[in-house]
Amino acid sequence: APAADGADVVVLDLGRPGVLDALAGLGGAPTVGFASHVDVELLRAAKKAGCGRVMARSAFFGNVVEVMGAAGPEGRRRGPGGSSAALD
Repeated sequence: APAADGADVVVLDLGRPGVLDALAGLGGAPTVGFASHVDVELLRAAKKAGCGRVMARSAFFGNVVEVMGAAGPEGRRRGPGGSSAALD
């Protein structure tokens, strides 16, 4: 997807229609997706569809600075990190 060209990270609201279908077109850009913590099946489906990191919405917004730092280019150089609330 042209919108992901050169992106350091793509943040996805997994509850939006068509988001899972759009994952394949992101061209390998790092992805972080969030959805309601009760929508476990959606979170699992996103991971299976190729979303790099999936999280409960509350965990994402409660740790957004940490999550974005870990997902961006500097975080990828440091290695994996992030909240234990992630499903990855």
